[in-house]
Formats: sequence, structure tokens, C-alpha cells
Amino acid sequence: MKRRTMSATAADGQIIEARGLAKRYGEVQALAGLDLTVPQGTVLALLGPNGAGKTTAVSVLTTLLVPDAGTATIAGADVIDAPEDVRRRIGLSGQYAAVDETLTGFENLDMIGRLYHLGRSRSAVRARELLERFSLTEAADRPVNTYSGGMRRRLDLAGALVAEPPVLFLDEPTTGLDPRSRNELWDVIRDLVGRGTTLLLTTQYMEEADQLADDIVVIDHGREIAHGTADQLKAMIGGDRIELVLHPDSDVNVAQRIMARFSVGSVYAEGGNMTVPITGGADTFTAALRALDGAGIRLTDVSLRRPTLDDVFLTLTGHGVDRGTSDRAGAELEDVAA
Repeated sequence: MKRRTMSATAADGQIIEARGLAKRYGEVQALAGLDLTVPQGTVLALLGPNGAGKTTAVSVLTTLLVPDAGTATIAGADVIDAPEDVRRRIGLSGQYAAVDETLTGFENLDMIGRLYHLGRSRSAVRARELLERFSLTEAADRPVNTYSGGMRRRLDLAGALVAEPPVLFLDEPTTGLDPRSRNELWDVIRDLVGRGTTLLLTTQYMEEADQLADDIVVIDHGREIAHGTADQLKAMIGGDRIELVLHPDSDVNVAQRIMARFSVGSVYAEGGNMTVPITGGADTFTAALRALDGAGIRLTDVSLRRPTLDDVFLTLTGHGVDRGTSDRAGAELEDVAA
């Protein structure tokens, strides 16, 4: 494999830089020449379904896996030649909260501080600082097995920040959280970025990337299939979706021909259900409904919504999101954590 050595400062202001990353597990190509760049103080969202290679990419960038090909540096440190230097520069919060449930919140963070050789006094002070910052002070001396899912995720994220790393990796941080806990964690992440942290975030959710990311890379089968801001990606696949449910007496073919006049892409139809990508928002929506009504097409239900990750993948790859499987690296990391 080609290797390179860089100075302690990142080149061209790119704190995370990867070129041509490849990783194979037997017949499965988890990464297939992935390129990534993240400028200092920004958020890159790596967006894709389970099995797309997101966790494998994070595992390579955080030195948990060695790539078969390609190069990567984190804050100037090479992930192959200087893995220990990389680990001193990063924090990692995985898909599953890596906390000891028999210990209290304080004891978890204090232990991490001591493992980082912060010393007894500094570890305790840092633990209390983070508990307050993540709104966990009242639960600090309770065993973690009494914490809610959102509290455990916040504690896990606090653990990744004990050593105050300049670069943070969050691998699907809100998976399994209820909407309130997800919003709370988003607020924490915004605060971290506001303080200058550089962040690479993996997610299955367009909304999450939309809320948090400066830049988004969409991947499938280990390779980039789209890259841009949230607005650029939405514009690429059509800004909105009209969802139609036709009345059983309505003519599906006539309705599809009418909606094709307003669509900026293919009209996806299954029986009497239709999804129509459009631009123009409410104006286009209103015009389409008038055209349907004028043709005598009756509807059981209709709505206008923003694009989802399923829409992105259906448009870009011809298939939707399968959240029932995970990539190989994610399963291996879960085994290690257990």
C-alpha cells in the first residue's frame, strides 16, 4: 500500500483527508475508492443506508481498521504510519454507547480521564465539567443502568471529549433515540462545532444531515454517489415530493400522465399510490391538484413533503434504503465492545 508522512499540521486546511480508501471482506467490497475532505471547524455528514460502508470508513479513519488501499490523515497524522498520533487527536462515539452500566456517570468519565493519564485531580474535574455540560449533573452519581437511552448517548459523547480532541467522529449517534432525545443531542453537537470541533458524522437520516452538516457525501456500496450541501442534494433529486393515493374509481394511467407534466423526474407508481418529485413547492402542488381535478381524478389522500434518504437513494441508485443490515465493520466493532 502507498503510504505518506505529513507534518503535524493538516495540509491545505483539511483536518480530515482521505484518498482512494478501499477495504474488502472476502467477496464484499466495503469501501471502493472513497475520497473525503473535511476543513477545520466544519461538519461532514457521511450519508447512506446500513451496509453502504459508513462504519467501515469511520473505522479506517480512527485506526480501528487498516485499509487495503488508499491514504488518510487526521490533523496531519497518517492513519497507517502514525496511528498513535491520530488517536491523540480524535474522539469517537460509535453506534452503541460504550459505557460501563455498573459504574456511575461520574465514574465512567473519571475512569476515561485516568486512562488518558490526566491524573486523579484533573480527571475528576474534567468529569464534573462534562457532566454539567451535557446536563447530567443530577444523574452523575447514579449507575448508568438507570439512565435513559438519550442520557447514555450523551454520556458516551462526553466520554469521547474527555481529552478535548480537535476532531470528533460520531457514527450514527441518534439511532434508536426518540425525537426529544435526538433534538437534545443535536443541540450538544451544534455547541461542540460552535466551539471549533471538526466533526465527521455518519447517519441514515437526511433530516439529521440537513440539521447538522456543512457538507454531505452520499455513499452506496463503498463509493461516493453524490456530494454537496443539503440544499444541493435536494435540488438534485427535486425539491419536494407529492404523495398521492388515488380513489379506486380513478384512472391510474391518466393520473400518471398528468403528474408527469409536473414531475422533474420519474413518477413512481404502485397501484393507486404515486410519488412525484417536483420543484416549485406549493405553487406546483396547487397546479397539479387543479389538473387532476379538471380531469376528474378523485383522490383519497394527498400530501406535499420534503425529500427523504429513501428518495435520494431511489433517485440516484434505483433502490431504497435497507436498514435491516449493517456493514461488516459495524458488526465486528460491536463484537469487540462486547
